[in-house]
Amino acid sequence: VLQNLSQTPVLRELLKEAKMPGTTVKIELPDLSIEPQLIKLDQPGHLTLAMYQFLTEMQETKKGVITPKELFAQVCKKAVRFKGYQQQDSHELLRYLLDGMRAEE
Repeated sequence: VLQNLSQTPVLRELLKEAKMPGTTVKIELPDLSIEPQLIKLDQPGHLTLAMYQFLTEMQETKKGVITPKELFAQVCKKAVRFKGYQQQDSHELLRYLLDGMRAEE
């Protein structure tokens, strides 16, 4: 899931802009005939910042193995079911991760 999210340029760019409070983001969907949306961002939450940091580390590091300790800790705060290191479905992680980031907006 995290590898797929790291290869989503729009998400990476949005998180890059979201880390700066007070930024206004323009979202355009060229394939649709919808007016561009301007969204003013508040201070990002801990989960959003951890996600940004992790994706940045994945893109910029050359060391090969990256451990998402901080991101995992933030996910566990939002969804305690992940705390016990039991097996979970990847779609559950994706859902809790994105829902948690959305709740922080």
